[in-house]
Amino acid sequence: MRIARRRGTIAAVLLAASATLLAGCAGSAAGARPSRVADQGPLSTQVGGRAGRSAPLPVTSHAPVPAALPGVGPRTLAEIPAGARQAVLVTGDGRDSANSKVTFYRYDDTAGWVPAAATWQAHNALRGWTDDHHTGDLRSPIGVFTLTDAGGRLTDPGTKLSYDHAPIGFTVGGTGFHGESLRGAFDYVIAINYNREPGTSPRDWTRPLGDSRGGGIWLHVDHGGPTQGCVSLPPTAMKTLLRTLNPAQHPVVVMGDAADLAR
Repeated sequence: MRIARRRGTIAAVLLAASATLLAGCAGSAAGARPSRVADQGPLSTQVGGRAGRSAPLPVTSHAPVPAALPGVGPRTLAEIPAGARQAVLVTGDGRDSANSKVTFYRYDDTAGWVPAAATWQAHNALRGWTDDHHTGDLRSPIGVFTLTDAGGRLTDPGTKLSYDHAPIGFTVGGTGFHGESLRGAFDYVIAINYNREPGTSPRDWTRPLGDSRGGGIWLHVDHGGPTQGCVSLPPTAMKTLLRTLNPAQHPVVVMGDAADLAR
C-alpha cells in the first residue's frame, strides 16, 4: 500500500511538471509567464540582434536639392524672376576682361537649373564689366535682364521671340578694336532689356533711364574681338538660342564677371 501511494504521488508530480512546461512553450495558458523577448518589446525594435525598447525609427529624407546656377551667389539669384524657366548665363573671366563663356540653362522643378546646351566662348566689352554702365565706358552691364525681342540681317531662323528682319537696318561695316571685320556681326541679335522698352525692335532707341546710361546692349554674332558693351557668340550659338528661347518660359540673361556673379 505504501509503495502504491508513493507511485501515485510521483506520477501526479510528473504530470503537473509536464503541464507547466507545455504551458510555457505555447505562451497562452492561464498563469503562464511570458518569455523574456515578449517582455522587452516586439522583434522589429531589436537593434543589432538584441531586444531593445520600442522607439520610432529615424526618418531620413533623400529628396534632391534643386541645383542653382553654377557660380551664381544668393544676391544675384534673388534678382531672377520667380517665373523664369530659361537662363543664358554669361560669366566673364574677370572684371576688366573682354573674354567670357556662355551656357544656356533651363529650370526643372525637381532638378533645378540644368544645362540645356554646350558652353560657348564669347566676348564682352573691351574694358570688362560694371555695376553702373554709362555711354562710352566700354564696359558691359552686370545684372539679370529679361529677353523678349530679336532681329537680324538674316531671316528668322525659327524663334518664338518677336523678330525684326531688316537686311539694311542690321548691316554693319568697319573693323573692331583688334582690326577684325565687323561684317555679319548683326546677322542675328537678341536684345538685352537693359535701358530699353521690352516688346520693341532691338533697333528701337528709347532709353527709359536716359541716354547717358547707354543702351543697345545685345547678344549678337561674334566678330573675333571685344565689343562696346554687348556679348558676342558664335553664329551656331545664336541660332541655338533663337530657336530655343521661349517667351512662355520668361527667359533671362544673367551676366557679369565671375566674382560679381558669385555675390
